[in-house]
Amino acid sequence: MEYVDSLLDLIGNTPLVRLERALDGAGASKPGAGPLVLAKVEYLNPGGSVKDRIATRMIEAAEASGELKPGGTIVEPTSGNTGVGLAMVAQQKGYKCVFVCPDKVSEDKRNVLKAYGAEVVVAPTAVPPEHPDSYYNVSDRLASQPGAWKPNQYANPNNPRSHYEETGPEIWRQTEGKITHFVAGVGTGGTISGIGRYLKEQAAKTGGNVQIVGADPAGSVYSGGTGRPYLVEGVGEDFWPETYDRDVADRIIEVSDADSFAYTRRLAREEQMLVGGSAGMAAYAAKQLAEELAGTPEGENAVIVVLLPDSGRGYLTKVFNDEWLAQYGFATGEAAKQTVGDVLRGKSGRLPDLVHTHPGETIAEAVHILQEYGVSQMPVVRAEPPIVAAEVAGSVSERTLLEALFTGKAKLTDSVEEHMSPPLPSIGSGAGAQDAAHTLGSSDALLVHEAGKPVGVLTRQDLLFFLTSA
Repeated sequence: MEYVDSLLDLIGNTPLVRLERALDGAGASKPGAGPLVLAKVEYLNPGGSVKDRIATRMIEAAEASGELKPGGTIVEPTSGNTGVGLAMVAQQKGYKCVFVCPDKVSEDKRNVLKAYGAEVVVAPTAVPPEHPDSYYNVSDRLASQPGAWKPNQYANPNNPRSHYEETGPEIWRQTEGKITHFVAGVGTGGTISGIGRYLKEQAAKTGGNVQIVGADPAGSVYSGGTGRPYLVEGVGEDFWPETYDRDVADRIIEVSDADSFAYTRRLAREEQMLVGGSAGMAAYAAKQLAEELAGTPEGENAVIVVLLPDSGRGYLTKVFNDEWLAQYGFATGEAAKQTVGDVLRGKSGRLPDLVHTHPGETIAEAVHILQEYGVSQMPVVRAEPPIVAAEVAGSVSERTLLEALFTGKAKLTDSVEEHMSPPLPSIGSGAGAQDAAHTLGSSDALLVHEAGKPVGVLTRQDLLFFLTSA
């Protein structure tokens, strides 16, 4: 009889699958005919992601060192996948789990963690790492409780080690040492550092080289950003983790949220691969690399392996939801005769792109901005445009500020943050003007998003001006 003793015995040895249709002719069907692009399908691990690999290694190492004792509690900040891997191992070994997730993590992924018996704590995304409410600091406080242990995948050497000792050798064996390029998203840095180091060492033994390419969301520190938020989950960072070896990656390819989401959906339609947004991001970077190499001597025998880290089942309410994409102004393939974007373009020249204020400004300064531009409400943002959705902190309106001042609840010298209202309802620039009219029936204004970035505010007056000027 053929069986295993535990689901954990099925971790690893994931297959390579050739990508073809989604490469627009940049790939090849076999070596010697142009870049051959192979996907390392990590969502076939039992927990649904590449993070299954590091969970077992980190827990067993903590048991051996005495850091994790019988009946203890595992506390980890995670976007979901590491939590699933840790929860699977923890349940088998009798540990409790508490996971701290950023609020951009989908409800689907939080529910999966709960299904494995874990407790989930949600922390805000739009705060710096040093903020007391950041998901790093919240997890630190929880991990300081008696009996708690924090794996800390961002600094745990067993993270990259698991990939150096297992995933890297798998890829080398599966490609018979013919791999020339390896592409992976950079999150904690463990995957690309461990695999990349192993592949480079093996290639050097025969006088060859494997180029290691990181894929990174726009705004992340790896591609030169400042750590500003982005919408793609589970990849990129706003700080430099200890598990990332800066000497391994030869280059970083920056990929926008829009390209990541569009390519994720394309992989499902054309390659039958239902993957997450970070997998779509990595595959898009591999496609760009294949296009660069196509028709060159280097590309003739190139073998590109791209790691697809997780399944798309945790993103059905986001990346694969037309309404969610449209809400943030991402293309869904549907067109409208008169769109919200058309209305905004009709306002161009009359106002700056996004009239706004900041949490630290005073109410007096906010009132001055409202009066200067003749608007009745505006968003409160934590950065200067172009901003991303996660940097919207709230909103202010002349009506609520006036009421607060006259009732004595507020003073002109108070900060905006003390008296701001929730963020304005959002709508995508590609939505129909008729949809905006319907939503404005219950709201005074809408915050318009385009490709994940707030680009303007739409009011009933704007819509009426557009319709009467058409």
